[in-house]
Amino acid sequence: MATRRADFAGSWYPADRSDCLRMIEAFSANAQPCPDGGGGRVGGIVPHAGWVFSGQTACNVIQCLQAGTAAPDTVVLFGRHLHPGSPNYIMIEGAWETPLGELEIDEEMASTLSREFPFEVETAHRYGQDNTIELQLPFVRHFFPDARIVPMGVPPARETLAVGERTAELAGSLGRSIVVLGSTDLTHYGPNYGFAPHGVGEQAVDWVRNENDRRVIDRMLALDGEGVIAEGLRNQNACCAGAAAATAEAARRLGADHGLELVYAMSYDIRPDSSFVGYVGVLF
Repeated sequence: MATRRADFAGSWYPADRSDCLRMIEAFSANAQPCPDGGGGRVGGIVPHAGWVFSGQTACNVIQCLQAGTAAPDTVVLFGRHLHPGSPNYIMIEGAWETPLGELEIDEEMASTLSREFPFEVETAHRYGQDNTIELQLPFVRHFFPDARIVPMGVPPARETLAVGERTAELAGSLGRSIVVLGSTDLTHYGPNYGFAPHGVGEQAVDWVRNENDRRVIDRMLALDGEGVIAEGLRNQNACCAGAAAATAEAARRLGADHGLELVYAMSYDIRPDSSFVGYVGVLF
C-alpha cells in the first residue's frame, strides 16, 4: 500500500513513537474535563500549530470525542490553507504515515465523494505539503486506532457547505459511523502576519481574544457554516474557514444541534510576542 509520509514529524511534533506517545499522555493528563452528557458527540474543531502551541487543545478535543462516542469506522478531516477560488483536495487511496502507525484511507467513501464533487486527487507521492490535517493524525491514530480516514482540503466558499453536508449523508448511506474534524487556527495577529489593526500590546491581545476570535467561535458554536466563512473572509479570524464550515455543516447533518467550547488558547499564552495566533477547541 502506498503511504504518504509524515512531513512535519520531527519539527512540528515528535517523529519518534515513544516521544509522540509521551507528549500525548502529557496532554491528556493536563486536559480540561470532558463535558458531562456522555454520548452524542459527532465532531469538533481543532487547531494546527506546532504541538508546543496548540497540541494541548487539539488533543483535548479528540480525547473528549473518544469519550463521548462509540469507536467510529472513519474519521473525516477537513483542512488546508486555501482561498475562495481554490479547488477541493482529497486522497482516495493508500495510507498516511504517523509515528504511531499508518492510517488507511476509506477508499469507498473518499472515491464516492471525488466523483460527486470537483476534487483535485492527491496521492501518497503527489500532494501539496500542508500541516492542517497531518498534525491531527497521531491523535486520531492514538484515540481511534481502528478507524480509517478521509482527508479533504476545502476552500472558504459556499460550495464547501454542500461537501460537508453530503459527507454526513454519504456516511449514512454507506453504513459508516463517522466523526468529523475541522482544522483551523483563528486570528493571526501582528507584524509577522501583516494584520495589526489595534496596534500591539495588551489592547491587541484583548481585542483578538474577546472580540475578533469570539465572533467566529460564536458562528462555530451555532453550527453556522456560512457565517464561519463570512467571518473568516471579513475579519481574518479563521485561516481555514472552509474546513471549519464544512465540519459544522456535517455535524449538523449528523444530528448535532450546538457546539461546546472546550478550550480557548493563544500562542501568546506560551510565548508573549507582538505577533500571535488564537486557537479554539470545539466539540459538536
